[in-house]
Amino acid sequence: MKLSIVDQSPVPEGHTPADALRNTIDLARAADRLGYTRYWIAEHHATGSFASPAPEIMIARVAAETRHIRVGSGGVMLPHYSPLKVAECFRMLHALYPGRIDLGIGRAPGGSPLDTFALRRDRTNRTMPDDFPNQMAELMAFLDKRFPDEHPFGQIQVSPDMPGGPEVWLLGSSMWSAAAAAQFGVPYAFAHFIDPTHTRAAIEYYRSHVKHDSGPMAGRTILAMGAICAETEDEAQYLYSSIRAWAQRLRQGGGRGAIPEPGHAVRQVGPLALDRDPRNTGEWPRVIVGTPDTLGEKLTRITDDLVVDELMIVTVVHDHRARVHSYELLASAFGITPRET
Repeated sequence: MKLSIVDQSPVPEGHTPADALRNTIDLARAADRLGYTRYWIAEHHATGSFASPAPEIMIARVAAETRHIRVGSGGVMLPHYSPLKVAECFRMLHALYPGRIDLGIGRAPGGSPLDTFALRRDRTNRTMPDDFPNQMAELMAFLDKRFPDEHPFGQIQVSPDMPGGPEVWLLGSSMWSAAAAAQFGVPYAFAHFIDPTHTRAAIEYYRSHVKHDSGPMAGRTILAMGAICAETEDEAQYLYSSIRAWAQRLRQGGGRGAIPEPGHAVRQVGPLALDRDPRNTGEWPRVIVGTPDTLGEKLTRITDDLVVDELMIVTVVHDHRARVHSYELLASAFGITPRET
């Protein structure tokens, strides 16, 4: 099983967003050394919890700091942007790091309704159409140079004009995204850690409806899950208390602040046995927590059951060294081969 990482650039309590971005760079170097396949960087707006609203900027830095691992967006929230601008950004990244750039596309806002409104160029009161399918089609046409002959955009030469291009993935956590990925014939990454309700149904729908002759990557799937791994069960649960406290604060309207220190978090949320996270609405929890043996067994069972091609892990804890070590333990548990970097 291939292992990859999606990084939300979490901001630990008592640290700055700049610290969080430096942690992202450090973790990417470790992932490259450990043998992970991809390193995707998320897009979040106007939040104290996560430090990266512009994944394309961090992709450029992370790709420069690594040698082998694929680097990409997890993802670019396309409704906010012009398809041409996204195509130009990722063609630029592809020109700099050919064969290593992924363009993960999402439809979610990546922030609150107010954030979404502030990102809009047109702020009139008229209702904005949901034209994501048209945006996606336009983006693919810019990247692949395949506008119809009569289309005026066919005259545009997207620069830099280099052979090949970024690998395009559609990201989502719903049946809608599964249908869209199948329709466009692009590989599909399901964000189980965001909403586990439709994990099995969405992946199975995509696999049964995608046309495999749509392209070399059509039919490929990634399962993105939360995971926290430590030497002992108690330590893993202690680390997990930070995200439990953060999620509880969010549910109670306490805002999207920094990731709490686990000592404070344990006192806030109490024993795990009392945890009733309403977000765990699927067959499997959003976050799998435990020792390397436990996680290796559980995650392998899930990926075998769903027949996915790749497992992508998001780990949010307060302590950066513990986060790096979690990925080290998972790499060892899955037996992925380290690289010479």
